Amino acid sequence: MIFRLSDFRFPDPAERLYPETPDRPWVLEVGFGDGRFWPHFARTFPQPPNYLGVEISGVSLLKAHRRLKAAGLGNAVLTKLPADVLVREVIPHGALDLIVVNFPDPWPKAGHTEHRLLRAPFFELAASRLKPGGAVLLTTDHDEYFEFACGEAGKSGVMAVDTAQEPPPAALETKYALKWRDLGLGAHHARFRPTAHPQVPHGTTTPYPELETDVPHAVLTLPVSFEPAHFAKQTTRGQNWTVVLLDLYSSLRRDGWVALAHVVEGELTQEVLVGITRREDGSYLVRLAKFGGPIITPGVKAAVGAVTAWLESEGAEVRHRGY
Repeated sequence: MIFRLSDFRFPDPAERLYPETPDRPWVLEVGFGDGRFWPHFARTFPQPPNYLGVEISGVSLLKAHRRLKAAGLGNAVLTKLPADVLVREVIPHGALDLIVVNFPDPWPKAGHTEHRLLRAPFFELAASRLKPGGAVLLTTDHDEYFEFACGEAGKSGVMAVDTAQEPPPAALETKYALKWRDLGLGAHHARFRPTAHPQVPHGTTTPYPELETDVPHAVLTLPVSFEPAHFAKQTTRGQNWTVVLLDLYSSLRRDGWVALAHVVEGELTQEVLVGITRREDGSYLVRLAKFGGPIITPGVKAAVGAVTAWLESEGAEVRHRGY
């Protein structure tokens, strides 16, 4: 199955994601590429473990989905998200048996190391989500990144590093492994085992609320002279988020508009719609639209606030704020 972020719960137990196999081991693969690793690796278990794969390439997502479906691996969930967002928001504490990272992007240019996945903060996060006895497996062809990751694991204070083992044979059948093998190059492998399980908290992410009263909103009155043609692209920044109001469109309903907002919070980016709808009493309801399955985060609430603030600058009088 392919999941969007809005299809998950926060956190999301294996019992819900894999209702037919909830008691099997749970493996997360970060950056699954075209999906070659999992069909090979799953065969090394008596029964295929529950699988969660995360990737940022939409093309790879579709290729992997077809490959896993053809292999008959039904207890697999794939998603297109930044890995740290998925691990922090979706995975419960102490839920995973294994995290697999094969040939990650080493971000080799100077000044780009902050983009690397396997840094101390991720190792802390991973240790909090792994079961006792669980591990992070890294296989890479990049010498410097391998040394960097091992150093960061030690720096985290919660991971022991074992470099004595060989990589799983399945890791050497991936697209990048075959590429480097054809060039006569080898691969490094490390097993990172938690020595502590810190309680790294989940964020403030929630799904779109079922109750209308819980949806971020505001109620206001607009001046008779209000003219939406005055709208211009604008940016609002908070401590951990950036909201860009991109455009304003006439609503399909009469007497209303829809604002398009781009919301960035760390690695998580969402584009959301904020409706401005006339009510029977003549007031207007500013409310986050359900279209696209937005996730309620501080930045998304701020998007509703940004639309409200713009309307206030145009002379609106706010009666109520619910964000």
